[in-house]
Amino acid sequence: MSSMKKKFAEKAVPVAGEVKSLLKEHGDAEIGKVNITSMISGMKGLPVLLTLTSKLDPQEGIRFRGYSIPELQEQLPKLSADDEPLPEGLFYLMLLDELPTMEEVKALGEDWKKRAVLPDHVKRVLDSTPLDSAPMADFAIGILALATESEFVKAYNAGTGKKDYWDSTYEDVMNFLARLPLIAAHIYRKHYHKGDHIPADPSLDWSANLAHMMGYDDPEIYKLFRLYLTIHADHEGGNVSAHTTHLVGSALSNPFYSYAAGMLGLAGPLHGYANQEVVAWILDMMKELGTENPTKEQIHEFCQNTIGSGRVIPGYGHAVLRKTDPRYMAQREFAAKYCQDDAFIQIVNDLYEVVPPILGSLGKVKNPWPNVDAFSGSLLRHYGINEAPFYTVLFGVSRALGVLASLLWDRAIGLNIERPSSFTLEGFKKKIGIE
Repeated sequence: MSSMKKKFAEKAVPVAGEVKSLLKEHGDAEIGKVNITSMISGMKGLPVLLTLTSKLDPQEGIRFRGYSIPELQEQLPKLSADDEPLPEGLFYLMLLDELPTMEEVKALGEDWKKRAVLPDHVKRVLDSTPLDSAPMADFAIGILALATESEFVKAYNAGTGKKDYWDSTYEDVMNFLARLPLIAAHIYRKHYHKGDHIPADPSLDWSANLAHMMGYDDPEIYKLFRLYLTIHADHEGGNVSAHTTHLVGSALSNPFYSYAAGMLGLAGPLHGYANQEVVAWILDMMKELGTENPTKEQIHEFCQNTIGSGRVIPGYGHAVLRKTDPRYMAQREFAAKYCQDDAFIQIVNDLYEVVPPILGSLGKVKNPWPNVDAFSGSLLRHYGINEAPFYTVLFGVSRALGVLASLLWDRAIGLNIERPSSFTLEGFKKKIGIE
């Protein structure tokens, strides 16, 4: 047993005991109210999920095990002082609730490299899909094809006890995270480079290897991928991809089935697809205005026309956040350092000044500030990654870090299958006394 797996096993016992004690001693304690608005409006804000890895604060943004993004940029291990954090370190933090040393991050990275072998049948499945299939569809298909390797399924079928579910799930999660960049890169090279695949470089870290296998070898791109895969890694448990993974996993579906389901949620326009929409919307703006360097006045008018036509400005607003997304700010700071004199990014920066006052003037927008999607696509474009349909796949590689750490905790704690109740419209009316 690896030192990391042993440490998780040691930490899981008291946490599981604490959850069991909480349930036994305070199981009837009320922590919130459910009203008709909550039910009709997507259950926004209802405190009904247990997620240990991160928490989203409306004012501060996301905190991973209590650490903000700026704090992670300072305290997580990096390859050099001016680099971005290694996402391997963030996974370690989310799983074990402690900041890792560089030695511990390197050990995790080496473990993943040993596991990073994509079975031939997965490659054949990915190569068999049509070239016009959506990259996110291929991503889910590739993940499902990996399920043949599930250690959890083997252990469950062999009759392992519930208290040991975490053990085989740990192996699945580690194998999964090691192989996910291979799936993503295979899809990218198949769709956009005629299937001319590039093997992994054992000297590179997890993020840099993904960039390398996609065909991008530049120190700045490596830094961008480390940043991108860190800031997209988790966003508490209630978003569609995280909740779906948890929900499907609660039925004891293996991690591959569970995460594939989550990725089909991430593909939706109201979730991870938004980063593609931002890029498309800005390209439409440049085309309609006939310039790659529009003035702020022109941008203002285009935004007004977008709203006037009944559409939303993509990349702005958030279901929970009430201030600028710190993930947006991290990307903005990266762009200021490395991406100067980029016309597309200048438009993104100008939108930050133009859009919030417009949305604020409408009076009904709770959050007029940009979210993570407002910037991510423009950074990828700057380095030549122009294939917007693939952006959500990169998002999916990152999000696996958080939700699979959470799924592993679900198994260790022994959470039950999720099964809320539902009512007909007449049933709800009857409950509140409407005849």
